[in-house]
Order: sequence, then structure tokens, then C-alpha cells
Amino acid sequence: VLLMVCEREDSFGEKDIYISFYDEFEETFSKPLNIGPQLNTAGNEVSTFIAGDGSIYFSSDGHPGYGDNDIFLVRKLDDTWLNWSEPINLGKGINTPDWDAYFTIPVTGEYAYMVSSKSGYGSSDIFRVKVTEKARPEPVVLVKGQVLHAKTQEPIEARITYSDLSDDTELGIAYSDKKTGNYQIILPHGKRYSFLAEEKGYFPVSAYVDATTLEEFDELEQDLLLAPVEVGLVVRLNNIFFEYNESGLLEESHAELQRLVGLMRDNPKLEIEIAGHTDDQGSDEYNLSLSQRRVESVVGYLVDAGIDSDRFKARGYGENIPIADNSSEDGRALNRRVEFRILKN
Repeated sequence: VLLMVCEREDSFGEKDIYISFYDEFEETFSKPLNIGPQLNTAGNEVSTFIAGDGSIYFSSDGHPGYGDNDIFLVRKLDDTWLNWSEPINLGKGINTPDWDAYFTIPVTGEYAYMVSSKSGYGSSDIFRVKVTEKARPEPVVLVKGQVLHAKTQEPIEARITYSDLSDDTELGIAYSDKKTGNYQIILPHGKRYSFLAEEKGYFPVSAYVDATTLEEFDELEQDLLLAPVEVGLVVRLNNIFFEYNESGLLEESHAELQRLVGLMRDNPKLEIEIAGHTDDQGSDEYNLSLSQRRVESVVGYLVDAGIDSDRFKARGYGENIPIADNSSEDGRALNRRVEFRILKN
């Protein structure tokens, strides 16, 4: 989305806040739409800033305040960008009897920067202010890393889609930098998210983050390795989920599996091995059996989707091929995985 301040025929007063939505297919922004009377008044609204959680900070002389222009916060009520909470005046200590605007707050949310004409070296100065709890945006997790070629480690310019993991609803799109492969996305608290990097000629790679219990700003570094579709390729299916100690697939796994279905349909000669791995918790025999039952569940899903069973080999390896140290929970989580390996193409 793109926010702007201007005076148009449908403005409620002088300058109003307008919003435009980006159309990825047309590669252009929509006609500006008045964001509505919850924010806009008969006066002037200026200096908008979108926080990491989608909240908007803006300056207005039309809402009740302490001076010429005060800074206000509104919180997004849904994903339309047209329904907002009542504007919250950020209060004394931020707003003054004079002109206050251009409030900018990093994703960490503790301190902000603003412009005020109250005091300083000139007519308007820049100030750094500590933000009270009620004036902060909701906590977010910053996910960042690089999109790289799995073999050469060269950076790749890729499309990164992030979605609600529970129902695969697309929430936004980012792109990695062509020269460095760097990307970053900001995800508000309260949901589990999947994010997916894809580029022509490579199998899409996904990951997920759980922000349901997030209470303060956090960062996650996650490189996304894209591998070309060729014999010998091994790809970890990161967003495959099972019930604890069971082999039944959870619904959150379906989006990942549908991508594999698409790969098999697009490459009708492709034959793959589905491999299951566990950590070292439990007996060798139990882990071997569990991993085998889980890969059979994956193959069952693919066959039910119309892919010939002759194109799959299902093999559970149990705890025999670890890729990390089983002495820590992080290491055990890496070892619990489902992968596929291309046998024939």
C-alpha cells in the first residue's frame, strides 16, 4: 500500500489521507482512495507513517489536541486498510502547544523520532522521544536473510510470498535484492506464518515462524536456498507438520504438499524419493517406524492428488542421518524433517 496526503474533490476538509493499493499484475498503484472520516477531518491531516504492525501515525489539527498539530495513532481493525480504531492522541511529552508531526518509529518500538516547533535550535527541530506503552505499535517479528543458490551460494532475485499458515491466505509479497539476495519481511504478532521464495527454474523453498505468543519485538535470520530441478537434488519440506508422535498430516501441511504436486505435474518424468528423519528421542526401532509411517502419509497425499504411485519411493531413516547435534532442542528440530530427492527427470 501507499499512503499520501493531498486535497481532492472528495476530501472532508483541507488535506486528507489517501491510500493506493499496488496491483502486481498491472505493476501500478490504484487510484487514490480517501481513507475515511475516522482519520480525516475538516482540518489538515499530514505526515503519515505506517508502523510494522500496520498501525498509522499521523499529524492533525482537526482532532482534539494540545496545540496547532498533534500526533495521533490509529490501529488497523482488518486487512481492508479502511477500518480503523478511534484515533489516540499520543499525549503530553510528545505533543506540545505548538506544531508536532513526522512521527517515525522503528520496529523495536521503544524510541521514536519526530519534528516539533516547540523548542530547539530553529523554527522546527528533530527530537528523539521515548514511547509509552499505549503509543507503541503491536510487537512484530522481523524475518531477514538471503535467497541463495543452494549449490553455488550465489544470490538470487526471488519473489517471496508470506501467508497465514492456518489457511494459506496470502498476506504480502517481498523481493530479494538482485545483487545481494537480501530480503526482509515484518510480521505482526498473533499468527503462525509461512513464507515462500520462488524463481523460475528452481523448486520453491518455504519456512515458517510462530508469532502467536510474541510479546515483544524479535528477529529471525533465515536464509532461503533455492535449488535447480535436477537429478540428485535434495529439498527439505519445511512446512510439513504432524501430530506429536503420530503420522497423520496436519492441515497446515497442505500448501507445501500442493507445491510438490505442482512440481510433479509440471515434470511428468520426474521420480523422487520421499525421506523421513527423526531426532534421537525414543528407541531406534520406534523412530524408524515413525519416520516410515510419516513418509507413507506424504506419499498417500500425493497419490490422492492424482500423481502415479510408481513415481515415488518412500523411505524412513529414523535417527540414522542427523544433520545437527541432538543434544539441543534446536538441533533436534533440524533433525526432524521430511525431504525429497530427485531420482530421475
